[in-house]
Amino acid sequence: MTERIVNFGPGPAAIPLPVLEKVKDELLSYRGSGMSVLEISHRSKWFDEIIQTAVARLKRLMGLGDDFQVLFIQGGASMQFAMVPLNLCGGKRPAYINTGTWSTKAIAEAEIQGTRPLVVASSEDRNFAYIPRDYQVPAEAAYLHLTSNNTIKGTQFKTFPQAPVPLVADMSSDILSRPFDPAPFGFIYAGAQKNLGPAGVVVAVIRKDMLSRTPDNLPTMLRYTTYAAKNSLYNTPPCFTIYIIGLVLEWLEEEMGGLEKVEAQNQAKAKLLYQALDDSGGFYRPTADKDSRSLMNVTFRLADEDLEAGFVAQALENGLGGLKGHKSVGGCRASIYNALSLEEVKALVEFMTEFARRKG
Repeated sequence: MTERIVNFGPGPAAIPLPVLEKVKDELLSYRGSGMSVLEISHRSKWFDEIIQTAVARLKRLMGLGDDFQVLFIQGGASMQFAMVPLNLCGGKRPAYINTGTWSTKAIAEAEIQGTRPLVVASSEDRNFAYIPRDYQVPAEAAYLHLTSNNTIKGTQFKTFPQAPVPLVADMSSDILSRPFDPAPFGFIYAGAQKNLGPAGVVVAVIRKDMLSRTPDNLPTMLRYTTYAAKNSLYNTPPCFTIYIIGLVLEWLEEEMGGLEKVEAQNQAKAKLLYQALDDSGGFYRPTADKDSRSLMNVTFRLADEDLEAGFVAQALENGLGGLKGHKSVGGCRASIYNALSLEEVKALVEFMTEFARRKG
């Protein structure tokens, strides 16, 4: 059996080892059913318990009241770029903050629908190296959309905007990495494959009053009301993915001890790694402004592309994988999601220090 590496990949990303071990133990016969989770019906008592428990855990972890509902939607976060304006504009123009690739794509989908999105702030002037701060959101806007963490540029909202309209957030890469007040949010969505589990589903949280905005003339599977009315079981959902998400939520709640403790670990990991970059004498060059740096995706450059390629290759030889930057920007990137431990980040820092000593 091939030895496991430390996976710093941006997504699909690392899943906590205790979760994978539990999946392995339960794979052939799920809790006395005589069937694999891959085989049980989504209408069965076993899956009903899986999805209900996952919803309850997510609501506890995020501090969601009865005014919020949890949805599981197929299609990935990219599908939500279109579904959000389809469902939530209500005849008004939506507002967006553009912090790079994913928000740019979300804006483009809103434009396709003719909603005339208002880009109230953008960091494009400096290649999306920072989070904008000074902007005004019109009170007549339908919502304010933001991408809470940019996996490609390595930037993250430290605090969320105060706006006269509901916030809508793509939290694909930092959901459940820290506690926050959900009250200002009308809708939150996250592709599961970065911080929640395997690819195949979006976990969404909608404030129930937002459901009244969904037009009746949308195709059935594109309406949020369809998922809300049927507990995400209108059709067959990605059962196995939801099962693993439930186990990740169990790990976060019972083994990690909740989001306050998760955030403390994430802060410690990021501090250690950014300190190594800053103390390298310019050998490693972070790409995001200090006050906008992500706790999840640490992006950096070396002197040239050949040196970066050597860094990535030698890291993998040392059991540290997934460090190549996104193809659109190059460079290097360490994604240190919840599943990565402080000890694993320390191993990366030790390798980086030695690599700089040899090549610097």
